[in-house]
Amino acid sequence: MSLVELIAQADERGLAASGLACLDRCVPLLGGDDDEILRPLWASLADDGDSGDWGARLDQARGRLDSAGPEEYADDEAVLLARRMLAAAPVEPAASEIRRWADACSVASLQIHRLLEPIAPTGDQASLDARHEGRTAGLSPLVAAELRRQVTVLELLAGHGAVGLRQALEVSTEGRRVLRAVVSRRARGRS
Repeated sequence: MSLVELIAQADERGLAASGLACLDRCVPLLGGDDDEILRPLWASLADDGDSGDWGARLDQARGRLDSAGPEEYADDEAVLLARRMLAAAPVEPAASEIRRWADACSVASLQIHRLLEPIAPTGDQASLDARHEGRTAGLSPLVAAELRRQVTVLELLAGHGAVGLRQALEVSTEGRRVLRAVVSRRARGRS
């Protein structure tokens, strides 16, 4: 099943986890060196917390991430995309808002990975949209891995509900480590 189809079929928890996982993997771009910054949001999904709980935890994460991050990368396109993901997160994870956010996070995260690919990025937005729909021909390794992670997170939540959150978090943590290494290598290259 394509990523677009998985997002279309996901319930609110799956959508929130999908968007959160994309954001979580991009935390290194926001200066988030603490792997626990978004953990309270993951916990609110596991606890079936009310939207106020999600909103309070989101505000706390935004506060921590807004004060983090090196200023020299403030105009970097990948950093701007990650900041938009964080800013666009709905305070109340209602179905229509969370669906738009999850979809936007999916596209932004794929774009971020394309921008950070050590191999020169090829293609345009149309090819990125094709990848979002599940077509993988000619994908760079970093983007292909991100696409697989997004699909895996949605499949875990669709198949296992709240029980799948722990595995989805593990998938996201692995992706965050990969992106942190890419960001670190990129920073050394700029020095």
